[in-house]
Amino acid sequence: MISDRAESPDFSLVLGGPLFQLLRRAHLSDDALLLQRRRIVVISLLAWLPLAVLAAVGGQLLGGDVAVPFLRDVDVHVKFLVAMPLLIAAELVVHQRMRSLALTFRERNLLSEVAAERFDAAVASAYRLRNSVTAEVVLIAIVYIVGVTIVWRQYVALDAATWYATPAVGGSNLTLAGVWYGYVSLPIFQFLLCRWYFRIFIWTRLLWQVSRIELNLVPTHPDRVGGLGFLAATAHAFVPLLMAHGTLLAGNLANQIFHAGASLTQFKLEILLLVILMVILVVGPLLVFAPQLAAARRTGLREYGTLAQRYVRDFDAKWVRGDVAADETLLGSGDIQSLADLGNSYSIVQDMRIVPVTKQAMFQLGAATLAPITPLLLTLMPLEELLQKLFGILF
Repeated sequence: MISDRAESPDFSLVLGGPLFQLLRRAHLSDDALLLQRRRIVVISLLAWLPLAVLAAVGGQLLGGDVAVPFLRDVDVHVKFLVAMPLLIAAELVVHQRMRSLALTFRERNLLSEVAAERFDAAVASAYRLRNSVTAEVVLIAIVYIVGVTIVWRQYVALDAATWYATPAVGGSNLTLAGVWYGYVSLPIFQFLLCRWYFRIFIWTRLLWQVSRIELNLVPTHPDRVGGLGFLAATAHAFVPLLMAHGTLLAGNLANQIFHAGASLTQFKLEILLLVILMVILVVGPLLVFAPQLAAARRTGLREYGTLAQRYVRDFDAKWVRGDVAADETLLGSGDIQSLADLGNSYSIVQDMRIVPVTKQAMFQLGAATLAPITPLLLTLMPLEELLQKLFGILF
């Protein structure tokens, strides 16, 4: 069993919870989240393969009397064969990118002895939430009550005869494949998705608690964020999760385009909104350090400004006003190099950011979300014409 003690040298946002323990007992995972391919194959096929078999039995696999047969439903294939594997793969990526988090706080001496105790308490609290049985039971309830009954039935399901449901007076009738889809496959997927939202809540809560601890930030640290630059790597850890969301939207839009006669240009707002929300979802938790970083920058500017003022006055008095020994020459003097070094240190403090993530990183996160949607550009123009326009822009 994975311990929830904060003294563990590794930190993990994903190694815990009833599902994780179930996967270990089923030999679909180990203590290091390996056996990833086995998990992806088993869970994805559990969600997708019965749908194909039941649709074939019901005559909705290739056509029949439905407008959207199973094999032509882009959304369902994308959801279970692309997005679901991404959600599962994201666990290992996040685990490996974040495992040194607690150790790095200590190695960089960001925590005093008192602060270290509060830090350990915050990590232990995060572990308790991560391992909570109650939390996962609540997530399952949310999936069936909200995700399936409300979101899928009323907002996501196509308003046409499909392989999973046929319109009827007062609603729709589920096919045999639709029963498995609505009560097994879709809940599995939505549970994996909601569990990621819960993990991000745990991550945000942990960062908020750590940001309330007085950290030993160094304004002249070359990472321009007082020594917290390693937190930027945690944002990149969520790239598979962002790609999964982009894939979900791409599958939904593909169905609207292929089966409802919509055009990709109709969904510009939805695409833009998703990109913005995903970047905020990942970068937002890091904003909790802004007050401490801003205070460290102000303190650094004041302290290094005072030090620089003292140094340049002495330098001016010695080398400009003529108060220098007769046998001392300017050429080769270390005073010039010290003045330059002091100026560089002050410049680093001036350039210090108040958020431990760069604009480039945010652009990369947005691009990761958008990438799965780009193939839908082929619905607007042929590939050859699209490439010609792309090369025209680049060259």
